[in-house]
Amino acid sequence: MEAVAKLNNVPTSARKMRMVADLIRGQRVDRALNLLKFEPKEGAARLEKLLRSAVSNWIAKNEDERLEDADLVIKEIRVDGGRILKRLRPAPQGRAHRIRKRSNHVTLIVDSKNGSAKVTADQEEEVTNETAN
Repeated sequence: MEAVAKLNNVPTSARKMRMVADLIRGQRVDRALNLLKFEPKEGAARLEKLLRSAVSNWIAKNEDERLEDADLVIKEIRVDGGRILKRLRPAPQGRAHRIRKRSNHVTLIVDSKNGSAKVTADQEEEVTNETAN
């Protein structure tokens, strides 16, 4: 079963956050945590905290399963643009230039490799039972 964690209004541009998100997309959770821990970019610390939150959400949903046996994988990570704060910076000859302070929203979905395989095996059994009848 999958678990979701969201991070809204992060005060960095979506483009910069996507660079870090692309590093961990599709990776196993333990490998992704190691990558994020040693990544020098600013967004890495925020994504590491978000990933830990998604793992704890998964643990809360699946109390009967062990984390070590689950083999968690980052199923989906999505970085969307957030609101833009518009500021003015003085420019020569009485003009003003607009400064756009961008933000983003991050959605992270974690799922176990074993859990998705169990679902497909159960579905196959149902299909074979229906065709036998």
